Amino acid sequence: MDNDRSYSSQGYYGRPQAGMPSAASTAVPTPQRPGTPNDSLGRNPFSDGVESQASHRTGNAGNPFASPSASRPASSFGSSSALGARFDERSQRYFHSRRVRKGEVEKPWTKSVDPKEKWVTILPVIGILIGLGISGFLVWDGIRSVVKHNYCLVLSENWSNGVNPSIWQQEVQLGGFGNGEFEMTTPGSGNVYVENGHLMIKATPQDDSLLQKDTTIDLLKDGTCTSTSPAACIAVTNTTAGNSSIVPPVLSGRINTKPGASIKYGRVEVTAKMPVGDWLWPAIWMLPVNDTYGPWPQSGEIDLAETRGNNYTYPLGGNNIVSSTLHWGPNPANDAFWRTNVKRPALHTTYAASFHTFGVEWSQKYLFTYIDSRLLQVLYVNFDSPLWDRGNFPQANSNGTRIQDIWGQTGNFNTPFDQPFYLILNVAVGGTNGWFQDSVSGKPWLDASPNAKKDFWEQKAQWFPTWTQPQMEVSQVMMWQQCDGNEDL
Repeated sequence: MDNDRSYSSQGYYGRPQAGMPSAASTAVPTPQRPGTPNDSLGRNPFSDGVESQASHRTGNAGNPFASPSASRPASSFGSSSALGARFDERSQRYFHSRRVRKGEVEKPWTKSVDPKEKWVTILPVIGILIGLGISGFLVWDGIRSVVKHNYCLVLSENWSNGVNPSIWQQEVQLGGFGNGEFEMTTPGSGNVYVENGHLMIKATPQDDSLLQKDTTIDLLKDGTCTSTSPAACIAVTNTTAGNSSIVPPVLSGRINTKPGASIKYGRVEVTAKMPVGDWLWPAIWMLPVNDTYGPWPQSGEIDLAETRGNNYTYPLGGNNIVSSTLHWGPNPANDAFWRTNVKRPALHTTYAASFHTFGVEWSQKYLFTYIDSRLLQVLYVNFDSPLWDRGNFPQANSNGTRIQDIWGQTGNFNTPFDQPFYLILNVAVGGTNGWFQDSVSGKPWLDASPNAKKDFWEQKAQWFPTWTQPQMEVSQVMMWQQCDGNEDL
């Protein structure tokens, strides 16, 4: 090489070597090798470092855009157009779209159809059709298997003729009806009457004067009592010190169809609006015409609907909840009602806000209650095994006497619900049988207290203002007898 073109490591960085003229002593600048770091045109802003080193090794260190295998004279980088073209090429490499453009990729499967491909659609359609067919058959078979009974109309009551005594009996008693209730049910139209075409059974307070002085109410003496028991017909207010006996503090009504309408299997529907008021106890229910198997609950009881006049805050349910129950057992202490009891809440309303139809359908094979529609069942009992067995009653009473199967002799699984029953409509008040739980929602009496009625009456200022709608309003009663001709088969 010529001396003026050879450089030491110092010369590489533009520094003069010893014995060589300096930049200050000569007008000719020290030439620089194209592509060196001192050459601004030789710097590669897109280089990753590795490529630059490879370029130096292959003799192309001065060309940041050249292929490692290519060699160009330094003068080729003097053109700005060449630099721009190379920049565009690099940009396309780094920012190239990866999206497949239409026509770039062949799709041979679109040019010919596999004959088997049609089954991808046919098989699911066949499966759907088979499923619909099976579903339709099951629905048809279910409807076909439902027992359809013939019904004969027994009673259609719309109160157009008032309370017809040949059909309806007004019960007149004051003994609490076995529940320790606080009302006296009255004759006449004071608490049971028809208004605007609807039957009203209304609870009203007793005359306070009868509770504040010595008083005797004797329904046997005046001949109005519908019971023969003195306990159910005679009540006394005794103001003697230490004696808390009082006559019933409330008057109300109770009517039944025992004189003119009863059924053994069939349907009953009562359209009614329930009352509003603390400690009111309305009920739509049925009792046997005769105590064929013995006193309650041996001969059974069917409750279509029971509720409470308290509002929705009452823990056990106020007039926003209706209860349906069957009572059955060898004695009151072994009533198996809890096995056949269901509660149904109203949906965003109460049973006192509007009329609802409370119904029961009853046959030898089943019994169910419903509200508004037979599809909206509340209680359902299937008589597919003897009720005595289902009750799982103890072998002995608390006094040690043996409990006998009082229903097995009939051979019917639905005994005692295999006898004629009649309908009862009433509004009770209070009671000491647990329907209103002690120490709940300010209950003003205790069930076990001998002063229960008096304690209730003394809190009249609290409960009476809540009696904003103290009547059960009944618009219609319908009763049908099952009349297939084979009811006992």
